[in-house]
Amino acid sequence: MPISRLSLYGNPNIGAFMFTTDKFALVPPDVPSKFAEEVSATLKVPLYRTTICGSVLLGIFITGNSRGLLVPHNAREEEISFIESNVGVPVVQYNGKKNALGNMVLLNDSVALVGVGADPDLKSLLSKSLEVEVHEGAIAGLSLPGVCAVANNKAMLCHPQTTDEETKRLEEIFNIPVNISTVNCGYPYLRVGMLANSYGVVVGEATTGPEMAHIESSLALIG
Repeated sequence: MPISRLSLYGNPNIGAFMFTTDKFALVPPDVPSKFAEEVSATLKVPLYRTTICGSVLLGIFITGNSRGLLVPHNAREEEISFIESNVGVPVVQYNGKKNALGNMVLLNDSVALVGVGADPDLKSLLSKSLEVEVHEGAIAGLSLPGVCAVANNKAMLCHPQTTDEETKRLEEIFNIPVNISTVNCGYPYLRVGMLANSYGVVVGEATTGPEMAHIESSLALIG
């Protein structure tokens, strides 16, 4: 199945705790084995257990793609070493004051979107380290594109208040279809409530059947 519905720590906002690309996924060290097996099978990638900044909020602190990861300045040396040694991708630290990189950046393997007025150092790191085109913009009028949308290499889902103008621009710069959705029974901050790559999607346990069907089809995961 390309879609699963789960919760972690009794919380349906599973995207806050995990991170994935088309080549690997990261989960907290204490996730149950059955949970980890289902996530791996759904996303069709190997899973690795780690913390970032000593926290289980991997989806909040990490951004990246199949080529590598960006992590905050306060990520621990042993965390970075574990990822580089076991996952086999480079990990670069961003030294800016803000550390919620998962909320700040929306990206796939080709393009990144950051908020208007984003730190030039962050844009430079994204461009050089992850080999993506970097653009500035808003989604639903908010300058936290990473929390308002989910993108894989085939399609994107956005906050329900995303404007037609924003949708058109996203389609132009990412060159993929963009649809509107919610998760977890009407929750608009999609990346917090789900985890997606080009092969599958894991949604929070509160997600309704109609939401699941829409998410699965809109991310081009059917067929």
